[in-house]
Amino acid sequence: MTLERLRDHSAIKWLYPGMHIKRWLLLLAFGVSLMGLGIAYLLREAYLSYTFPGVFYYLTLQFMPRWGRGALFMTLSLSTISIAIWKLNESLLFAFVRPDREKSLSESIYNKRILGRGPKIVAIGGGTGLSQVLRGLKSYTSNLTAIVTVADDGGSTGRLRQEFGVVAPGDIRQCIAALAEAEPLMTKLFQYRFTEGSGLEGHSFGNLFIVAMSEVTGNFEAAVHETGRVLNVRGNIFPSTLEDVTLSARTSEDEVVHGEHNISERGAAIHEVFLNPPSAEAHPDAVRAILDADVIVVGPGSLFTSVMPNLLVEGIRKALVASNALKVFVSNVATQHGETDGFTVGDHLEAVERHLGHGLIDAVVANTNMVQTLPEAWHSAPVELARNGNSILAGVRLVEADVVAEENRYRHDPAKLAATILRLYYERDSAPASAARQRADETLLITR
Repeated sequence: MTLERLRDHSAIKWLYPGMHIKRWLLLLAFGVSLMGLGIAYLLREAYLSYTFPGVFYYLTLQFMPRWGRGALFMTLSLSTISIAIWKLNESLLFAFVRPDREKSLSESIYNKRILGRGPKIVAIGGGTGLSQVLRGLKSYTSNLTAIVTVADDGGSTGRLRQEFGVVAPGDIRQCIAALAEAEPLMTKLFQYRFTEGSGLEGHSFGNLFIVAMSEVTGNFEAAVHETGRVLNVRGNIFPSTLEDVTLSARTSEDEVVHGEHNISERGAAIHEVFLNPPSAEAHPDAVRAILDADVIVVGPGSLFTSVMPNLLVEGIRKALVASNALKVFVSNVATQHGETDGFTVGDHLEAVERHLGHGLIDAVVANTNMVQTLPEAWHSAPVELARNGNSILAGVRLVEADVVAEENRYRHDPAKLAATILRLYYERDSAPASAARQRADETLLITR
């Protein structure tokens, strides 16, 4: 059995530290032993004071030595207790968890107890990059907060913003899908995109669901909360701001482009990005999460159109400055055509610090697995370290690790990236190794 299969085995999880199960199993064993001792005294008294028929000689196995009878009955007792506990697990699972969830009771208890004591991690970004981070981190902690950009104005999201005046739901939808513990079919439905139909073509079902929920509940915040409750989301999801903002960019040719979608389509080298209005107020819960965090992860994702818009909200930036959390920037594994062509890891960090301020990032995670080239049609290339000439990297801890997804080398692997981030945190933290740290070590071992 591999480490991964052993880790996920239902019976093994009962023995994980912090489950509050072993102590009660020991108490149960002690109680059963006392009861057995009491029954033994009663039987001995009955045996001495009453003459039993001869058949009891064979029923009580008196033809065997006493040590043999003791060993046999102890074996039968342990087997019976084990079967009883196993079946009790199944019965409780059926009673308290929907049978189609395919999740053991030990898994449910593990999620509540162990993951509930995991580090407080805030992930800032948007798009597919942020959802990849969340998918990996939710295996280590349920104290997750996603702070999501709301500057998207293209596709389904852009149409809904124009028609209903709502906060951009697209990136929030992806975060909900990433953190959802609901059945896979529900998650797949939430991500479904209509390919035909008058007025429906191009729309995502999840976007429509969030907008409809916003109409029912009366506001966008309640809509996100209730949608997360329906899909049993592990963690919190907050927009960086609830205001109607527009992302603008100034190119290297001093041209100003308005709108996130137009910036991506323009394809010119970007010098800086800014929000309109510039005084957008940060979501108060997002600010509180940053100030209370143990780890803050910035990126990955579209650097200028998914990551930066969050950092441009003044309240978010000030909270990052004030926070004592470990701040980790995750560099993209591949350049993005029309946005970061030719960028190195140092270029990514320099762009972030140009907008956020210098000296705030503690560590940078950079991919080292660049064996394969990307398809030419992608107009993309692996992001290289380029240490020489990038003195900006000298001021941070550079963590080089294999964090790319083998099946899609344009994306991060959620498990490998999460394990790398958790190891960073526990290496900084002076607390003793926990179950989460052990799992991070196991994940890195398995994925090598």
